[in-house]
Amino acid sequence: MRTRTTEGLENMGFAAKALEGAHKQIGDIDKVHDLMDDIAEQQELANEISGAISSPMGFGMDIDEDELLAELEDMEQEDIDAQILDIPESSINLPSVPTAVPASAAVDEDEENLAELASWAAKLIFFRE
Repeated sequence: MRTRTTEGLENMGFAAKALEGAHKQIGDIDKVHDLMDDIAEQQELANEISGAISSPMGFGMDIDEDELLAELEDMEQEDIDAQILDIPESSINLPSVPTAVPASAAVDEDEENLAELASWAAKLIFFRE
């Protein structure tokens, strides 16, 4: 009959043989240190990559949204100005500019002149009396 102590000792023996086999495969301790250094370097590289991916696109710079909106509006206005200035003249069919004064405007001007003259004459008569 096996006791717990006997089973424990047997398990420790198996563990010791397994460790001895692992040590034979690995070789000397310098190989283990080299392997651990390689793992540490790869972890550092992975951390740098993770940090670069998770950092904001502005690379830590404070971004003023009002300034960005103003810049966008300026760019849009420049685009609109360029479109306005780029309209070919032949595509616009506008009437020609009249050279004579319209008849109704001439009559209105004459009436204003007559009213001004009458006002002046009334003042002149008023001062003589």
